[in-house]
Amino acid sequence: MVERRLTGMIAAAAVLIVLFVFWDAFKPTPRRVTRDPDANAPLRIAEPPPAPASPLPQQAMPPTTSSQGTAVPAGPDGREPSYIELLARSETRRRIRSSGSSTYLAEMLETGGDSTLRRWENRTTAPIKVWFAPTHAANFQPAFIEAIRSAFRLWTSAGVPVRFDFDGDSTNAEVTVKWRIQFEIERTGQTDVTWDENGHIQAATVTLATFDPKGRPMDSDDIRIVATHEVGHVLGLDHSKDSTDIMFPTAKVRDLSDRDVRTVMLLYQLTPGSLR
Repeated sequence: MVERRLTGMIAAAAVLIVLFVFWDAFKPTPRRVTRDPDANAPLRIAEPPPAPASPLPQQAMPPTTSSQGTAVPAGPDGREPSYIELLARSETRRRIRSSGSSTYLAEMLETGGDSTLRRWENRTTAPIKVWFAPTHAANFQPAFIEAIRSAFRLWTSAGVPVRFDFDGDSTNAEVTVKWRIQFEIERTGQTDVTWDENGHIQAATVTLATFDPKGRPMDSDDIRIVATHEVGHVLGLDHSKDSTDIMFPTAKVRDLSDRDVRTVMLLYQLTPGSLR
């Protein structure tokens, strides 16, 4: 009887042990939870932190030599102007602005569009050689030559530090005066100027007509007035917007105005070249 009870107890214990083994092997894994430091915050399931995103390759930015979007233009030799040169240009611009309406240099720079002053080097000791090309143009008169010389002298007598030598020839001329009967457009004179990279004028060619656009023959005084305007271009001046100046596109006056004189004098006090 006792043996039968012991056998039953042992069998029951064995069954319990087997059940415990199966429970331990297949019981569900508990889910961990964390709570925010705030006791009132809702529970949230803790998850593994996300894998860090791979850094995107940064695109190389294009190099820049400017500040605030304004590039400094390179000089004539390809280099950027020095600080001293920029200061000098700033001072030149200031002087032009301060001249106000007493000169038309600001108008010239605005009209030209390239912000460049052009003029001859001071040539008081080495005069610029002028050559009068021979011509057989109708209505040409020998008195025209003296009228043109008078126009050159008018500008130099105003104080421009430039002198002219009228004994030049075709081999050494820096300024050539040529003739034609008439222009196809509304003009009686034209000046073509060449200059170097620093704004120094190197040569000029003045072409004058012996008849005006309407076919009227020019006389000596007409030639003098037209030549006075064209010599202004030879010296580096451009057009004025004031009809009382000799440098107005269509000459309305017969002599230099005060503004003509002040403009050319200021031009020859300034350093030629770009003002940008």
